[in-house]
Amino acid sequence: MGSNGKLEVEMELKSSADKFWESIRDSTNLFPKIFPTHYKSIEVLEGDGKSVGSIRLLTYAQEIPGVKFAKEKIDAVDEAGKEVEYSVIDGDVAHFYKHFKAKLVVIPKGEGSSVKWSCEFEKASGDVPDPHLVKDFAVHNFRALDDYLLKA
Repeated sequence: MGSNGKLEVEMELKSSADKFWESIRDSTNLFPKIFPTHYKSIEVLEGDGKSVGSIRLLTYAQEIPGVKFAKEKIDAVDEAGKEVEYSVIDGDVAHFYKHFKAKLVVIPKGEGSSVKWSCEFEKASGDVPDPHLVKDFAVHNFRALDDYLLKA
């Protein structure tokens, strides 16, 4: 039997909240260009890739071990609050977790901002580890995106 869990992380950014949020919202186009060692492609399968109900197919580069693709469905968006929630509905992560739902919030802080990422999950079995690799991958992407935006 699987077990439920939650992971959270918050990190400070040098980029403005507006700039970081716009980049997250344009990740379908932006991430494969600026992170070619992480993403082969991100395709919109349903919707516009940004609104509730949209489904995206993320194909990962060979550098990501054991994870070839993920299908994400956008569950909620709050543009004013800079929040997006999504669920993984298919792919390698879905083999390990019966349910995997994540939330991302960008928070203005002075000239910079912070990003808060959390996920709730249900393991497919008791021997599946907590998804720390997914959390670490998100943190790495946020840090790299912040660096990219500061140079842009």
